[in-house]
Amino acid sequence: MDTETKIPQRKIIHVDMDAFYASVEQLDDPSLRGKPIAVGGGETRGVVAAASYEARKFGVRSAISGYLAKKRCPELIFVRPRFDRYREISQKIRDIFHEYTDKVEPLSLDEAYLDVTYNKKGNPSATMIAQEIRQRILEVTGLTASAGISINKFIAKVASDYNKPNGQKTVNPHEVLTFLEDLPIGKFYGVGKVTTEKMYQLGIFTGADLKLKSVEYLTEHFGKAGGYYYYVVRGIHNSEVKADRIVKSVGTEHTFDENLVSEVFMLEKLEHIADELDRRLRKKKIAGKTVTLKIKYSDFTVQTRSKTLPYFISDKSLILETVKELLYQERLKDSVRLLGISLANLNNEAGEKKAVAVQLKFDF
Repeated sequence: MDTETKIPQRKIIHVDMDAFYASVEQLDDPSLRGKPIAVGGGETRGVVAAASYEARKFGVRSAISGYLAKKRCPELIFVRPRFDRYREISQKIRDIFHEYTDKVEPLSLDEAYLDVTYNKKGNPSATMIAQEIRQRILEVTGLTASAGISINKFIAKVASDYNKPNGQKTVNPHEVLTFLEDLPIGKFYGVGKVTTEKMYQLGIFTGADLKLKSVEYLTEHFGKAGGYYYYVVRGIHNSEVKADRIVKSVGTEHTFDENLVSEVFMLEKLEHIADELDRRLRKKKIAGKTVTLKIKYSDFTVQTRSKTLPYFISDKSLILETVKELLYQERLKDSVRLLGISLANLNNEAGEKKAVAVQLKFDF
């Protein structure tokens, strides 16, 4: 890779709403304010989608089971998710973003990247823009947001988590290398729990430790991700903010009140899931070639079975036909608590050029 390629340095903001789903519920229902709540889940079934900061103090986090969440926090209040309401507020937030720049890349309903290198306000300070945006969000929605500001998406994403909730952090160009060297390896975006443990075993505990390793060494131990780690710890990450972010896959899944023990009982459930997927595909006007069946067993292990067809499909009957084939592909290893169907290899995908470059310096 040519590390001498020059590209202009950008001014990137990552805005992340604070405990978004839970905060919306507390906003709309004053009786929930100051209390530990979990959106989704349930005392016996389901998975937590979001937790309030009051609940997080007890170790309640998104993606853990409702049973475990209640065990950690006996006073926890479960609230049904209201995605229509979350989307409504999310759209108001995005409208605020577009007051400053059209280079907005939403990652989900509650977070987005903004490129404000050249912005509609003519404000040269990305830090001040982030402050204004957070204040506007508070005024319009009554909710708080945190932000990270830096020269690229990677550092902005890491920085937005630094002073949560209701805070922000700017990593100026001259601070980038020191910031990354001091950063605990588990704080690097893209380094999960398993990779963190592997890094520890290799004596990599901070960005400074990571920086001592050659690209060959990191590639040997982490595959393609090794090259990513090598460059981001040097402040090099040139992915642009993409206003029209390409959807890579479309899917839906359901967790059941009672475990399913036979494929026969699953077919009816899969038909309902396929109905929902069909609606999403029609709305997005896309089709795909790769059908994936997701199975989560009662012991929480997950299995996926996929098949790639020689042609694009979006029709429910064709998707369901493929899913049935995948379902009977092999015997179930245990009772099933969740099923999901997704479609990938979509007809909206396009090749993306990847480049690695050294950032040019200018006033931030």
